[in-house]
Amino acid sequence: MARNYMRTVNDMERYYYGAGSSMGYSYTGSELLKADAPLLSTTAGTYQAIYGRKVWSQLNQEFNAFSILPKKPWDRSGWRVVTDKPNAGTVHGGIAENGALPDTVKPTFQHVAAKPKTIAHSFDMSEVAIFLNDKDDGLGDIRSVLKEEMGKHHAEMINKMLLTDVDTTAGNNIESLDRITAAYSNAATTTTGMVNGHDNLSADTDLDIYSITRSSNSWANAEMSNNVVSNTSTSRTLSLDHLDELFRRLWERGGNPKVMLTGYDTLMRIQQLLQSQQRFMEEKRAVPTYNGVKGVPGVEAGFIVATYNGVPIIPSKDVDATDGISRIYMLDTDYLYYSTAKPTQYFESGIETGDPFAINRLGQEGLYRTMGEVWTTFFRGQGQIRDLQ
Repeated sequence: MARNYMRTVNDMERYYYGAGSSMGYSYTGSELLKADAPLLSTTAGTYQAIYGRKVWSQLNQEFNAFSILPKKPWDRSGWRVVTDKPNAGTVHGGIAENGALPDTVKPTFQHVAAKPKTIAHSFDMSEVAIFLNDKDDGLGDIRSVLKEEMGKHHAEMINKMLLTDVDTTAGNNIESLDRITAAYSNAATTTTGMVNGHDNLSADTDLDIYSITRSSNSWANAEMSNNVVSNTSTSRTLSLDHLDELFRRLWERGGNPKVMLTGYDTLMRIQQLLQSQQRFMEEKRAVPTYNGVKGVPGVEAGFIVATYNGVPIIPSKDVDATDGISRIYMLDTDYLYYSTAKPTQYFESGIETGDPFAINRLGQEGLYRTMGEVWTTFFRGQGQIRDLQ
């Protein structure tokens, strides 16, 4: 049947879909026609995905180190310490019968000074960006999105400052736990302090902290377990003996660790060591603090963490692992805290808040600011284990 015989829809259906021979006509497959330019989902201008206004973060921005530190108000810019016992701790006081009273003695005092550090992170957006993101397939309330993400970023940056290596002096940043828990030694074979020439120390002054020169003030040394032998820092294989030894040394010096801070890799290594000895990590509920606010312990408070010797082990992604695996910090938070001069605050100014003249353009700026410093009033109660693999 030729095409000019198709006069009705039925004729067309028979022609293309069969039954031709029964109707007295025939056709070949070559007579079937198909479109040369189909419209597909990839055809330009015909399809576009709708991404929606929910933003799924792909980033780990935890700030566990900052969270575990107690927060106290800044009520002074220094503190006094007792740096030596009366008579240097030497046994004395016995007198002969009817003998003269012994000479008077006194402890040694010293003061420590510190200033608050200001940490700030800002962001901005144009008026046009704010308008368009609330239309079409934009992010929606872009101000709220940026405010949330930058708040996480601000806390994470403080966390990173807290876990900066000892060789990086604080400068305008807050002091790091690696510097607070450091110790100075002038002996190249020591395993309880750092010496000039250690891979992580370029000068003795790197260990100076607050207003203290550590090379001449041994009372400001924390308890350090490292592998300084002939001025090298060869990594050691972590064992439970390293943990037990540092606990013992801290207890002997009057410390009492309340929390252990390390990386996720070292936490897993400790767990493996315990399992190999058919010992298991206990659990405890930890209640972190943030911005001076601490949760009340209860069924829903805090989170479950592993413990060793009854001390919670808190992991953080930012703990230094350049030695091999992450270092371990044992912290007595009765004497270690974040002294808060100004708690974290959020400020915003610009066209959306009716004040474009403040930023001198048609846009909006946001700012997070935290002011304070990490203090320890008892160095010998703090410790660290480094040079591990």
